[in-house]
Order: sequence, then structure tokens, then C-alpha cells
Amino acid sequence: MRGIFATLCALSFAGAIHAQEFNALARVDVEKSAIIDTEDGLKVDLLLSQPVPYRVFTLTDPARLVIDFNEVDWSGVEAEDLLLDTQVQAVHMGPFSAGWSRMVVDLTSPQVIDLAGLKVGETRDALFTALLKNATPEAFAAASGAPAGAAFSVPKAVDLATPIRRQTGEGDVMIVLDPGHGGIDPGAERGDVREADLMLTFALELKEILLREGGFQVQLTREDDAFVPLETRVTMARAARADVFLSLHADALSEGRATGATVYTLSDTASDEASQKLAERHDRADLLAGVDLSQQDDVIANILMELARTETSPRADRLADDLVIGLREHLGTMYKKPRLEAGFSVLKAPDIPSVLVELGFISNPKDLDRLQDPEWRKKAQLGILQALQNWTVTDAAEARLLRQ
Repeated sequence: MRGIFATLCALSFAGAIHAQEFNALARVDVEKSAIIDTEDGLKVDLLLSQPVPYRVFTLTDPARLVIDFNEVDWSGVEAEDLLLDTQVQAVHMGPFSAGWSRMVVDLTSPQVIDLAGLKVGETRDALFTALLKNATPEAFAAASGAPAGAAFSVPKAVDLATPIRRQTGEGDVMIVLDPGHGGIDPGAERGDVREADLMLTFALELKEILLREGGFQVQLTREDDAFVPLETRVTMARAARADVFLSLHADALSEGRATGATVYTLSDTASDEASQKLAERHDRADLLAGVDLSQQDDVIANILMELARTETSPRADRLADDLVIGLREHLGTMYKKPRLEAGFSVLKAPDIPSVLVELGFISNPKDLDRLQDPEWRKKAQLGILQALQNWTVTDAAEARLLRQ
């Protein structure tokens, strides 16, 4: 091991930062910090006012311990304040590179890093600890050396995709249609009828209706019997700069005689037990592909996504309400609870209003016949068209007010 690097919090450079200019992100509590000798080697304890990224490694000729922080203000800290009960003769501290500071501890014998870590306290202070253990000169030489990037050069800025701008009615609305399942995941099945096939047919027909009507651009997440992971479907919608993500399904329930269309928006918890079962069955697709989305988010990403959802969720709710109205007007009847919530993975794009429509239950003979009837499908498609048109007008009007 040629060094230990740990990042405790996500920080980034913003603007031009000049060397030796610090924002005093963290200060050292001298009274609770020390460099001491133990029976096995050296111990460094530094109590910082808050956690910061760091890296630690050893160098040879002369033997020394190097600790880099982003960023610690060493103002007022003297070497003799830290050197307690130790044979270490010298320690050097100060600015090192843009936004970074460095501590160098001269070693009196060959030692290798045994442990390095930073523990955050209840008051958000942070104790950095490095433990070294005595080693042979050969082992010390093998373990020493600056890790790649130890100079902390600032990477060049990369071009980021322009955020998706909310539609204002001035151009076509981009609709991404997501025919559920496909490929190795056929979805619900009844005899030789597969949900994946029914939804692909429905989506292709709906695409043609939307394009003929005008005012819409349409893209499908799949246009054949291909398997597309759930995460990829959302990624495709974002790449298409979708204004709306509409996922299409027709499920089956082993119990009961459920019938009719249902419209879902995202919820951390399902509206009812049936919704939860459907969510589990829909999300099996990524399990089939060996992809587990359940642990993809970190704390900071979750916070940012929740902030985005504060705007997107009400828009998705209004779209779902319009879909219920449009489908009911054109089909006459819907499921007994036509408006539900569930934790479907395909609805989790925080920046795109996303809705999932269960067009019916192929476990119900009447629903199965309807889904295979071109005339019934056209009525449902016209109901969706009406909903999208109504939603586009009200959503654009709100967007224009927000821009003023």
C-alpha cells in the first residue's frame, strides 16, 4: 500500500482559488491534539472543528509522514504544542497547494501506516487519527511513496448537460413512452399473451396518434421485444430531455377480479397492498438483469433529488389527475381506485414528471379482451392524448408565471 486516502465529505472547487488563501473550513484544537510515541510506533491525533477530506502517506530520504487536508487553517498552531512525549524532532505545517494544507512529521525510525481515520463527533467536530507501527527499512521503503495525484492539481472543468428546462408551451412537448417489460422479462402473462407485447403495441399506436395531432415529440424506451433495465429507461428519458415520462403496463393479480385502468405516481410507500405487490413485480426486471437499484443513492444525492421533487411531484400529480379524467371520459369506467401511489423505480426521476398507467389487468377476461381490441385501445389512447394536451396548457401557464 503506497498511501491511504479518504474523503469524508463532498467538496468542490468553485471559481479561481489562489495558493495560500484559505476559507478556514477547519481549525485545529491544539489542546486536544498531540503527536506521541506508543509502544508500537507513532500516533497523531488532531481535533478539527469539522470534517474535511484528507490523505496520508509516508516518504523516504528523509523518512517522514505526510498528511494533506482540504482544508485546515494552521494559524496559531506551533510544532511544540503538538510534540508531546515523542522522539520526533520536527513537524512542519502550512499551505501546500490551492485549497490544501500539509503537515509533515519527521520520523526517527522506519514506520508504516497501520491505521488512518477521521471520526465525526456529535458537535460536528472531527478527530483525525493516524497510527504508525515500527517496520523494517525494506518494509518502510515498499510502503512509502506519494500516491497518484498527491499534488492535488485541480481537474479541468467538464461540460455538463444543460438542466432540463420546464416546458412553457413555446415548442413541442417531449413525451417518452415506456412500454413495460420486454425481452427476458415478459411481464404478466395469460396463456400465450404477454404484457410486454400488449404494451409495445399500445405504445407504438399512441406514438402515432400524438405525432399526428402535433405539438408533441415522442420517443419510446424500446421499439421491439428488447430487455431494457429500469435504470436505463429513466436515463433514456433524461437523455431525450423529456417533459413527461409515461410508463405503460397491464398487470395480473392472482386473487380477486380487479378490472379497469389505474394511474400511479411515485410514493415511498404504496397506497395499498395491491400497489405494493405490483411495484415488487415491476421492479423484478432489474433483478433479472442483475442490477440492484436500492442502494444507488447517497445522502447528498438524496437531498438534491428531494429538492427537485418539490417542484416535479405536484406536476406529476396534476398529470395523473388529468389522465384519470381523460381515460374515464373515453373509456367510461376505471379501476375502483383509479388514482394510486407506489414506489415504482421508473417513476423515480426527480426532474421529470413521471406517471405509470396500468391500462387493465390481463388476469381479468374482460380487460384482456379490451387490451387486444384495436377500437378500445384507440379510445384509451385518445384519453391519454386529451390528458397530455390539457396538462401541457396548465403546466406551461404555471411555468410562465414562475419565470416572471
